[in-house]
Amino acid sequence: MTIASLENTKIKNLLKLKQKKYRDLTNEFLIEGEHLVQEAYKNKAVKELIIVENTNINIDIDINTNSNIQITYVTKEIMKKLTELDTPTNIIAVCEKKLATTITGNKILLLDKIQDPGNLGTIIRSAKAFNIDTIVLSLDTVDLYNSKVLRSTQGIYNYLNIVRMDLFEAIKIIKEKKINLYGTNVVKGINIKSLQLKDKSYALIMGNEGQGLNKELQNLCDENIYIPMNKNVESLNVAVATSILLYELNGE
Repeated sequence: MTIASLENTKIKNLLKLKQKKYRDLTNEFLIEGEHLVQEAYKNKAVKELIIVENTNINIDIDINTNSNIQITYVTKEIMKKLTELDTPTNIIAVCEKKLATTITGNKILLLDKIQDPGNLGTIIRSAKAFNIDTIVLSLDTVDLYNSKVLRSTQGIYNYLNIVRMDLFEAIKIIKEKKINLYGTNVVKGINIKSLQLKDKSYALIMGNEGQGLNKELQNLCDENIYIPMNKNVESLNVAVATSILLYELNGE
């Protein structure tokens, strides 16, 4: 059976998942496109596949033997309503949220009130590239399961320990682990190229796109660092700055 009506209860519920409050209520989110669906499947997060009728899907999922994954077929018109892509995909997955609850490892990245989905997605990819163990999202950072964030990560969010919690609580845990916390400060900071890490463990906290790092949080940092650059440039995009700092701190 193929669903062809927007009045169908299942379709109405899927459309609701575009809103954060319903993602939080159901603990579910949508992912679009073959690559991202495949990555979510590898992470055992896929609960249901929504597929356009009479189309070929190039993913490594045997839908005939995975009886725990429900398959729903829809028309192209329905998929156009469900998708948030300019060019509609032929497959969407309903996935279970798997946000972590504890800070693990000895390389931690904390994000204070990051608002742009593209920035968060880029930061997540850089964090994995430069061997971050845990990312801590502040309670007022953009939702990890925002569709634009998920697309920007290109599936990398599946391979990181990502926690959403109060940053003051997170810093308390980091201090208990005796991990040095670094913030950013162009005036009072240390040139990142001059920084000598005591060991391979560290925590880096990055601030909001417009306001920078919360002053109370900055005061809790063990040291502040900055990126040396042309004086005609006032600041860098937070995703770019985070990527550079992680590269330098990674030291490989």
